[in-house]
Amino acid sequence: MIQAQTLQHFGNGAREGDQSYFDPGAPPPFKIADIRAAIPKHCWEKSTLRSLSYVLRDVLVVTALAASAISFNSWFFWPLYWPAQGTMFWALFVLGHDCGHGSFSNSSKLNSFVGHILHSLILVPYNGWRISHRTHHQNHGHVEKDESWVPLTEKVYKNLDDMTRMLRYSFPFPIFAYPFYLWNRSPGKEGSHFNPYSNLFSPGERKGVVTSTLCWGIVLSVLLYLSLTIGPIFMLKLYGIFVMWLDFVTYLHHHGYTHKLPWYRGQEWSYLRGGLTTVDRDYGWINNVHHDIGTHVIHHLFPQIPHYHLVEATKSAKSVLGKYYREPQKSGPLPFHLLKYLLQSISQDHFVSDTGDIVYYQTDPKLHQDSWTKSK
Repeated sequence: MIQAQTLQHFGNGAREGDQSYFDPGAPPPFKIADIRAAIPKHCWEKSTLRSLSYVLRDVLVVTALAASAISFNSWFFWPLYWPAQGTMFWALFVLGHDCGHGSFSNSSKLNSFVGHILHSLILVPYNGWRISHRTHHQNHGHVEKDESWVPLTEKVYKNLDDMTRMLRYSFPFPIFAYPFYLWNRSPGKEGSHFNPYSNLFSPGERKGVVTSTLCWGIVLSVLLYLSLTIGPIFMLKLYGIFVMWLDFVTYLHHHGYTHKLPWYRGQEWSYLRGGLTTVDRDYGWINNVHHDIGTHVIHHLFPQIPHYHLVEATKSAKSVLGKYYREPQKSGPLPFHLLKYLLQSISQDHFVSDTGDIVYYQTDPKLHQDSWTKSK
């Protein structure tokens, strides 16, 4: 049954025995130690000064853009400001993300300090996110245990109310999902990134979650005060622009490849096989701006590698990964080509089977037909 389900997801009519046939759900002929051995040793080295220099760079750019927006305050400037500043807020998130993985520096105290500042400034509860993101990495590619953009089982999908289903599978709503995920996680999962007693966290992690929630609350209070001072509309134009990048990039890390990729359960899942389902993306000149986060496969397998070594580490590992590494489509200066994969995935990747240890996304052909009928 699994074999039959697997075969239908390869393009160009490929079948076992064909030269073009490749089963991405088959156990790889290498071990994670083989990949590690292929990566140069210096790729694991962290430079605190280099990491801090990226923070300084990004903060200066964010400040300059905000000052320009306040100075110009015209509808001619705002459409230029929003994508530019949204990209920079996303870059700050990525640096805080490195702090959460410990790849920012060898100092856990410095990582926590910088991570709290960067993530609180963009209204992300650092420890709450860090712990759930660790769960995501430890269980990547697992249907039930993964945490980020996890697929819904058919049973959970069919029990969604109409509003939730429409918002999850109709563009552009999914790219605004992150604040709701932080507050209430994904359908079928319980808990909140703000609640220290959520089942996301162990008793020993509760104090850290409280600290992060307090930092988040302080920044939110400052923003509310500024909104009363300069006006809520102006504040929204100045600040409320970051979440689209985050959802866009994180979704495409795990969805939207040209052929469907497997999700695992039970004994079929392993850390290596789950990590190999992630997808690298090319963002053109934005690669450097957002710290090469599109170089995602090696990051998922070895999150301790600093972002500024990911490209070299990936090049070194390709000889081991073989066909299990999928070359990203080259981007122009801006990654407009990725919109096609986002829209395609949202319209086709709806749920996975309730059973089976190797499963692929399936499509509900009635989803948008039903939405259209009810809207008439």
